Amino acid sequence: MELNLKRPICFFDLETTGINISKDRIVEISILKVFPNGTQESKTWLVNPEMPIPPETTAVHGIDDEKIANEPTFKQLASKVSEMIKGCDLGGFNSNRFDIPLLAEELLRAGLDFDMKNAVAIDVQTIYHKMEKRTLSAAYKFYCDKDLTDAHSAEADTMATYEVLKAQLDKYPELENDAKFLAEFSSRKQFADFAGFIAYDDDKKEVFSFGKHKGKLVEQVMDEEPGYFGWIQNADFPLYTKKVLTAVRLRKLNNSLKL
Repeated sequence: MELNLKRPICFFDLETTGINISKDRIVEISILKVFPNGTQESKTWLVNPEMPIPPETTAVHGIDDEKIANEPTFKQLASKVSEMIKGCDLGGFNSNRFDIPLLAEELLRAGLDFDMKNAVAIDVQTIYHKMEKRTLSAAYKFYCDKDLTDAHSAEADTMATYEVLKAQLDKYPELENDAKFLAEFSSRKQFADFAGFIAYDDDKKEVFSFGKHKGKLVEQVMDEEPGYFGWIQNADFPLYTKKVLTAVRLRKLNNSLKL
């Protein structure tokens, strides 16, 4: 089954120096752009992370310091990546929890904005876990009856993810062939930021999901303890989390000026 798209969608996968969204960096990125008419465009880049790649990470994806020594940095590639995903929905495997947050950090670090307000994100892993609870290699075998022989290669993982989603649509009639439906189905708890520090309550208002103010409205904490905002801005939180808090603060100030 081919995807029923109203706008392009970019499936992508990252290989990185580690799993810390704030501190780790991309070493390889592969993007498969699928257009509503079914045509495809793909790009894969090796990236110099400007930091050592731990041996245990190299053991997973096979990319070491020597391999990326003469490759461009993400900052040098950022405009190309941003342009390719502009105006597109996003798709990936565990992308809502890892790839999208880390990509957002890299783009913001490079001085480019990143916002998902007008886009949806389909996490193929979440659909798979809700239906079968396995890994990408097992999903590829289960849904496509193929062996993922080059697992942890960004390009191979990206292509496999795209094929798995199409096979999921064939297998489960209850899944609607619609990007918005698939994004909602593959989402977990709704967060205002990618890292999960700022959640939404039942009224769609931002609340802290960690620390001493867990469960409290962000705007309430800003009133009661203004210094907490400054502490987060100066601490080692993801840039996107700081961006969300700044937006809440500006919205609050604008609302107060209107009164």
